[in-house]
Amino acid sequence: MKHGKKHRKLGREKGPREALLRSLARSLILRGRIQTTEARAKEIRPLVEKMVTRGRIPTLANRRMLISQLHDEGAVTKLIGKAEGYKTRSGGYLRIVKMGPRAGDAASMAIIEFV
Repeated sequence: MKHGKKHRKLGREKGPREALLRSLARSLILRGRIQTTEARAKEIRPLVEKMVTRGRIPTLANRRMLISQLHDEGAVTKLIGKAEGYKTRSGGYLRIVKMGPRAGDAASMAIIEFV
């Protein structure tokens, strides 16, 4: 039974899954939009939205927390810069646009981007 298990495993164990999500979040922050599978997009959306919420208040503690999550100071600086534009917005910083299936394995694809 799936009681209390709300996250997807994405076919990986804990360490590789965390590394994948961290890498996707870092790429999304640095590029502004990425194309990935729908399941991966749905998994990183809450992570990045919480990071943007934390980046809206750029204290030293929040910056250190974001660095510990992303492992990239450049991405954190860019995230805090983007978060300045969302000061008056109360959530909903990302958009997921569904695309057609991937040619190789028919996985449902999506674009995740900042609003």
